[in-house]
Amino acid sequence: MSIRTYLASVCLPLLAIFNVSAAVSPDEAARLGKDLTPVGAEMAGNADGSIPPWNPEGTPTPDTFVPGSDNYTNPWPDEKPLYTIDGSNWQEHIDNLTVGTQALFEKYGADGFKINVYPTHRGTIRPDWYYENSIKNATQARLAEDGQQIEGNLPGVPFPIPQSGLEAIWNHMVRYAEDTSIVSDVFYVGANGKPVLATTGSSVTVFPMFKNPDEEVGEAVWAKLRINYEAPPRRAGEILLVHEPGADYTKGKGRKAWQYLVGQRRVRLAPAVSFDTPNPAVAGTSTYDDAFIYNGSPERFNWTLVGKKEILVPANNYDMIFQEDIEDLLGEKFLNPDLVRWEKRRVWVVDSNLKEDSRHIYGRRTFYLDEDSWAAMAGDMYDNRDTLWRVQFNYPANLYDRESGFGSAYGAYDLLQNIYNLSGKPKPGKFKNGVTVNDQYFTPKGMARRGIR
Repeated sequence: MSIRTYLASVCLPLLAIFNVSAAVSPDEAARLGKDLTPVGAEMAGNADGSIPPWNPEGTPTPDTFVPGSDNYTNPWPDEKPLYTIDGSNWQEHIDNLTVGTQALFEKYGADGFKINVYPTHRGTIRPDWYYENSIKNATQARLAEDGQQIEGNLPGVPFPIPQSGLEAIWNHMVRYAEDTSIVSDVFYVGANGKPVLATTGSSVTVFPMFKNPDEEVGEAVWAKLRINYEAPPRRAGEILLVHEPGADYTKGKGRKAWQYLVGQRRVRLAPAVSFDTPNPAVAGTSTYDDAFIYNGSPERFNWTLVGKKEILVPANNYDMIFQEDIEDLLGEKFLNPDLVRWEKRRVWVVDSNLKEDSRHIYGRRTFYLDEDSWAAMAGDMYDNRDTLWRVQFNYPANLYDRESGFGSAYGAYDLLQNIYNLSGKPKPGKFKNGVTVNDQYFTPKGMARRGIR
């Protein structure tokens, strides 16, 4: 069944069961599958054609791709940049740049920082059941417990037509993904321009929430992540395990984390693996909740939905993620701009301000969420004096043989300390679809069995 036939078959029957007392009215929800995609993006392109319509057939598979190889090559190898923005012309494009990107041009434009803008491709697709659940969620999912919990949602986009910044950030927090295994090096580049290996790790992630699509999320776990650290020598043998909830961050039901530290020779609970604790995986150059641009409980911030904008962000970075060695990406002050692909995309802009009774090293954060995948594509982090401090980017690539978006590398520029980092990029040939471990692997006992003693 084609996606268009599928949408016609499910949208109208689902509208018949909508609860009129829900957050979004049946008339608003009726847009899903019509002028909006089932996950809430605008189906049409923009006025000047620089953003195309959504492609319900997904990203094309290159003829060179061997199914099952996990070696994702660029589907558009012959494409050239439409234009380049550099230190001489960036102000002409200011309306399509994040605040953080503008700051990078101000700081590094004279040193060669630039962005190569390629044709935009909107090939993010999801399974049929995910579309159906997202349409149902539009009227039956609700925030509860001061936004710390979602009630009534099925595995899908909880709020495909968001009414608040908190609803939009929840869409990012529980975005769709599929099980993966990677081996990656994490580097930071210091103010002296020298790259430093922070960690090498073997990372395995599964997403239990999406294994039972007919059941309400409730207390289900969105993701289980385990990282076995292999380098540098002082960290070899350490293990981190995180269970991230799918709908409930209320007291006692939020994130659960454990660490195995070689020196202590035991597994222990790790409540500090959250919020603004410096993340040792990137040598403390970002916080734990900077990972994936943003993660974890939203409790410490007030959230505002600013609106939707057309913004230039990294996208469809197949060569960068799957083919290049990370050492070739690391310039003295910024990533090699010739190896990063940028596209114009529509994003939801979500601003957040630290609550008066909360503590965090960031006083304000602005996020840019891709309308097709709900993944955060960029973030601007401000200190408590409202000075722009860190600028973050996601470098994603769709897995064209799967109904999944795969944001496979994340980086942050520290404008105050003149350093930057890059994490999550697989070593060439070290990205694998699926996992070969059982659920015991994601338990404290499973960690203890593998611990080095």
